[in-house]
Amino acid sequence: MAKILTLTLNPALDITVGVDHLRAGQVNRAQSQHSHAAGKGLNVAQVLADLGHSITVAGFLGRDNLPPFEALIARRGFADGFVRVAGETRSNIKLVEGNGRVTDINGQGPMIDDQAQLTLLARLEQLVEGHEVAVVAGSLPPGISPSWLRKLLLQLRAHGLKVALDTSGEALRAGLESLPWLVKPNTDELSEVLGVPVHSQAEQRAAAARLLASGVEHVVVSQGEQGVSWFARDLALHARPPLVEVASTVGAGDSLLAGMVHGLLQVEPAAHTLGRATAIAAQAVSQVGFGIRDHAQLAQLEAGVQLTEQDPEGCR
Repeated sequence: MAKILTLTLNPALDITVGVDHLRAGQVNRAQSQHSHAAGKGLNVAQVLADLGHSITVAGFLGRDNLPPFEALIARRGFADGFVRVAGETRSNIKLVEGNGRVTDINGQGPMIDDQAQLTLLARLEQLVEGHEVAVVAGSLPPGISPSWLRKLLLQLRAHGLKVALDTSGEALRAGLESLPWLVKPNTDELSEVLGVPVHSQAEQRAAAARLLASGVEHVVVSQGEQGVSWFARDLALHARPPLVEVASTVGAGDSLLAGMVHGLLQVEPAAHTLGRATAIAAQAVSQVGFGIRDHAQLAQLEAGVQLTEQDPEGCR
């Protein structure tokens, strides 16, 4: 298996609260509550670890609420490259209703000053040797600009790492300029950056063609319960997940990304890579928390994934 670096620039303590039905402006009684050290890169890291990879995690953590994050890193056996900064790592509140609808209230994160930014870049210079892939996922905290993110991605590429990018908005726009190996936007994120609708399969193929022509190797476009499309050279494949009872949609996209990275590194057949990645995401939806907990269930879910080959001509 591979050594993989995941970067979470703006991690979060995810507080997931279950309610029967959210009533705005009224008192709501929680039916359940769970808290997890999280953030997109950390979520990806947990799934990749369950798939057998050796993981280094890095980014920024606030000193004022370190214990949940340090406990996760120790429990999972991750190599710790996080830079500690003043303040608290943000909290994200996920309000999950009985019908599966999730309302997110996401914090901003601590201010990352110039010294902390330089410290992380220097630390990465020491960490990257031996790693095959860097997964850079999530939002940018205060103090981090999209142009700085682009500089970071180019630094990783200069060290020969394959870069998988999952972010949105101006961060995604800047990140695309670095020509990452793989990008995994959802349809809304890709539409915002490219300025065109990308909801139909034809629109997604056209959008992917633009990114592939620029030098991106793999474009993975997620669309919730409608499935995921993967575009690469001479490849256009769509997967529709099986129906599952939704516990929380938090982390589904991160689980999908981990599955794609794993399959690509293992040089598996495309159908197997996308089918299993889609099943991993479906399993994530059926649970609260991150990681592959039941391999027998995962195999059943993978058997229920519907794969459809598309004409890749429009991606060339």
